[in-house]
Amino acid sequence: MNARVDPDVLSTLSNRHLDALEEETIFVLREVAAAFERPALLFSGGKDSLVMLRCAEKAFGAGHIPYPLLMIDTGHNFPEVTQFRDQRAAELGARLIVRSVEDSMARGTVRLSRPDEPRNAHQSVTLLEAIEEFRFDALIGGARRDEEKARAKERIFSHRDSFGQWQPKAQRPELWTLFNTRIAPGEHFRVFPISNWTELDVWQYIEREAIALPSLYYSHPRQVVERRGLLVPVTPLTPAKDGEQVETRAVRFRTLGDITCTCPVASDAASAAEIVIETLSTEVSERGATRMDDKTSDASMEKRKKDGYF
Repeated sequence: MNARVDPDVLSTLSNRHLDALEEETIFVLREVAAAFERPALLFSGGKDSLVMLRCAEKAFGAGHIPYPLLMIDTGHNFPEVTQFRDQRAAELGARLIVRSVEDSMARGTVRLSRPDEPRNAHQSVTLLEAIEEFRFDALIGGARRDEEKARAKERIFSHRDSFGQWQPKAQRPELWTLFNTRIAPGEHFRVFPISNWTELDVWQYIEREAIALPSLYYSHPRQVVERRGLLVPVTPLTPAKDGEQVETRAVRFRTLGDITCTCPVASDAASAAEIVIETLSTEVSERGATRMDDKTSDASMEKRKKDGYF
């Protein structure tokens, strides 16, 4: 005989879990403000950074976030996302700093091997240039350990050397939520307040807090082609190739990045609640299911992180 579980009990347990994650995130955000002189919050307009912004509002009060928002723009971002980014920053009264990979290309510090090459990996150069320009000593990012194997190795406070590089075998211990934030001149930290969240946690929190998101996260009709097991959106930057069949399907994006390497998934989920249910049955990580550039060995996340990637 199956015991019936009271939905109210499940809701209470879920809220306790989310409350604990939120409390940890707020603690880390406040710790950054207290320990560093020139921190910034990496803000793409995506779901994870919007969850961090909600926690920052709770940590410091609406309109009083004590560090600027920094966005590294590839020049190939979805316009719906950049518009939402600007709108949300304005609503918060936050200072938004945008630095572009295309500016790095103009300076000659980024060179593409071909015009249609994905630019995600090249954001490292532009980010390091922004760190030098503003002398940031801590950058708060929305990476989570469940996203990818290399990110699972990260500490919450992740030290970077004077070259902006990550040394996975020389990370500092984090016992009893005590963080060693000492840095030498030219060094900085990457801080990941939602490291212990999962994709499911993020969507449950978005539903509970009624956090507004770019519309691309929800089901919508879009022209796509199937390529290498992925649904590739048909855009001027990613046109269909000879012999490929273009079809219109109901899709949504689980993660949003450079148009040239970010793919949607087939979905009819049109609300956060529906996405929560859908996520419960998902067995593939969001990056594994949606990022074309993560599927090649020479573009491994660990190598990128060692070179200064987010």
